[in-house]
Amino acid sequence: MLNNFELKRRHFVKGAGALSTLALAAPRLALAQVVQDSAAATAVRVYMTSDTKKHEAVEAAPMRSSANLKTDGDRVVVDTAQRFQPILGFGCAYTDASCYLLSTMKPEARQKFMRDTFSPAAMNLSVGRTSIGASDYSRDVYNYDDVQNDLTMEHFSIKHDEAYILPILREMRRINPDLFLLATPWSPPGWMKTYGSMLGGWMTYKYLAPYALYFSRFLDAYRAAGVPIQAVTSQNELETDQGGSMPATYWPPEIESDFIRDHLGPMLKEKHDATEIWLLDHNYDLWKRVRWQLQDPELRKYVSGVAWHGYVGTPDMMSRLHDTQPDMPFYWTEGGPDIVDPKYASDWTRWGTIFTEALSNWCRCIITWNLMLDSQGKPNIGPFQCGGLVTLKDDGSLVMSGQYWTLRHFSQHLRRGAVRIGSHSDASELKHVAFENKDGSHVLVLTNTGEERNISLIHSNLETTLRIDKQSVTTVVW
Repeated sequence: MLNNFELKRRHFVKGAGALSTLALAAPRLALAQVVQDSAAATAVRVYMTSDTKKHEAVEAAPMRSSANLKTDGDRVVVDTAQRFQPILGFGCAYTDASCYLLSTMKPEARQKFMRDTFSPAAMNLSVGRTSIGASDYSRDVYNYDDVQNDLTMEHFSIKHDEAYILPILREMRRINPDLFLLATPWSPPGWMKTYGSMLGGWMTYKYLAPYALYFSRFLDAYRAAGVPIQAVTSQNELETDQGGSMPATYWPPEIESDFIRDHLGPMLKEKHDATEIWLLDHNYDLWKRVRWQLQDPELRKYVSGVAWHGYVGTPDMMSRLHDTQPDMPFYWTEGGPDIVDPKYASDWTRWGTIFTEALSNWCRCIITWNLMLDSQGKPNIGPFQCGGLVTLKDDGSLVMSGQYWTLRHFSQHLRRGAVRIGSHSDASELKHVAFENKDGSHVLVLTNTGEERNISLIHSNLETTLRIDKQSVTTVVW
């Protein structure tokens, strides 16, 4: 397609006397083109993580009119006209284990870490997940009412959480007042379940009503403690009891549906209308379970979203559900590294691929697993060898995981309410996802799983070129 300058040039060279006319007009046209190019230039900021850089700002040429630039290398085209889901934010699980370790840090070191991690002016973690009672990443097994058959929750108490969980959550919220918290149980009190233990077993029908009251008391107590909860799920990973090796509970889909439709939903609607209910909180491969559940209109009126884990199945399974439920929000709520993985501190491209695929299949947030664990992946009462987003060493120093650097590439540059927009590339080793913030700025996150390469970034009629490192994650902001 011809630009305006080329059209004018062809007009001038037509007919008799065209040469002299062009000669007279050329200086003025050249000056006009310089002015046009200058006005079209758009500043670009680039941040890169690779073997030699960690979210490091690198020099970048401004975006200019694409008609005057030669495409060099792999093309990535950003299409603002394609608009998808809004973004809620990015964060971690603030488990008993993580909050405990944070509480053991020297106050100055903890405050520095917390400001850098949660401040909107820094990494800007703005969502998170906390447990209702013990998870596998707790120091011990606990719940909030262990008195057998206390159907009215007379003995309900969150005293356990007052020692270090609530103080840490309050500190997070002071630094980032917009912190959005999802609360999830790994198990009800053992007396509500088959076998009478929090370790494994099944949820039973006869305790659904008192368990809804248990949720309500938890929400009341946390709000009174200065930590309001914005969303809940019925159960973490509800299609496994983990063989009784940790706090866990199996919930058949019928029981989860009955619990939400007949008990939890009406109770929250009456007493906690600002708190959402999300389904599932388990793996991609269970999308047919959710599709079946959402055929019930009475259940659906209480459900505000679906929570996904990335351990089993493929991300496109979320899009299969989205095709049948296009108005149902999706949220990615668990996934983390292993402390024994030799690439624990360097697997940023792995997480760049995982996050990009989750966001490209309609997820509105990324919530990773434990914010902080020690060098052995503890405290941990379960069978898994997870690592934290950050490792706290015995000497008080911190080791950032590869996942940490990838999460920073998203969380620091995106704001709540950003919208995912279209992005396209033919380079198979280049994963990409793009966004538009509410202030009109644009963000592109590139994960390069191959060798060093040149990138031509094209947006509308503007273009710039980038040189990105091998095995890197790069954020481009303009």
